[in-house]
Amino acid sequence: MKRIPIAGPWITQKEIDYVTDAVANAWYENANIYHERFEKAFANYLGVRYAVSLPSCTSAIHLSLLALGIGPGDEVIVPDITWIASAAPVNYVGATPIFSDIDPKTWCISPEAFLKCITPKTKAVIVVDLYGGMPEMDAILDIAKHYGIAVIEDAAEAIGSEYKGKKAGSLGNIGVFSFHGSKTLTTGEGGMLVTNREDIYQKVLILRDHGRKPGDKMFWNLEIAYKYKMSSLQAALGLAQLERIDELIEKKREIFQWYYEELKDVEEIALNYQAPDTKNSYWMVTVVLDKKLGLTKDRLMQIMGEYGIDCRPFFHPLSSLPAYAKFESAKIAQQRNKVSYELSPYGINLPSA
Repeated sequence: MKRIPIAGPWITQKEIDYVTDAVANAWYENANIYHERFEKAFANYLGVRYAVSLPSCTSAIHLSLLALGIGPGDEVIVPDITWIASAAPVNYVGATPIFSDIDPKTWCISPEAFLKCITPKTKAVIVVDLYGGMPEMDAILDIAKHYGIAVIEDAAEAIGSEYKGKKAGSLGNIGVFSFHGSKTLTTGEGGMLVTNREDIYQKVLILRDHGRKPGDKMFWNLEIAYKYKMSSLQAALGLAQLERIDELIEKKREIFQWYYEELKDVEEIALNYQAPDTKNSYWMVTVVLDKKLGLTKDRLMQIMGEYGIDCRPFFHPLSSLPAYAKFESAKIAQQRNKVSYELSPYGINLPSA
């Protein structure tokens, strides 16, 4: 039986040609030509000043926190429903993740829940555009501004999504993206950090290259930092994908529409929500079942698998994971985050390639 995959890339001759050219020519004085083209085109697409190509979205979040000066004793609020990569970098820098509940429709961080998590130690919030959906950014930004909290927008899953005409990833102090092989725009593995703040941009350029200033040829390290750089082959693939971004997003939205037309009259399920004044790029078509059906995500994935259909589970609450079992903030979230714990057991991601 040929299985139906959950997600994967759409590669054309353009991508093959660009990568082949990078293999042959992106060396010596041309070593960074595809990085520069990709970063410039990506910044222009989002309408931001700066874009920095990186090996992953995880590294982008790590550098974001470092550039903002976040460290031990600080708290960073993250939604309880997201992949662990959104929260793990908080631990990398020695800060404490605080897990916030989500909105029952958008599945993104709830402004009300965000507000309840704020303490004098709160330094940043990581807002995740889950599965391509957009949160109530105006309310979140207003709260963050009032309390002096930095906003990192994790748009790993949301290239092409929009909020009131602005592109996902362009709404906070920093935006981060993933180009994993499952994502709408892929470089195999890879990521991007974007910002309008020159101070953050300049700091990130040093931190991503072992503490060297851009253009340094004397191997003079200003600080102990990191090796977070994308290869020219990845940048070439990303540039080719970005030049096709409209059709990549349109295909995702078309796939969602197929599901919607077939399932819209089924009252016992909820599909991805597109809030007014937003555009959902529907990276991963997701369905949450009414718990009255008595069918959990584990059982539903098993049944789908028997028919050769690959699915993924709706993310588990981070606060429920063994990785955070010893954290007091996780124990508090387990009692507080009612929506996260009510939805997670009954949701799955459907084939979206």
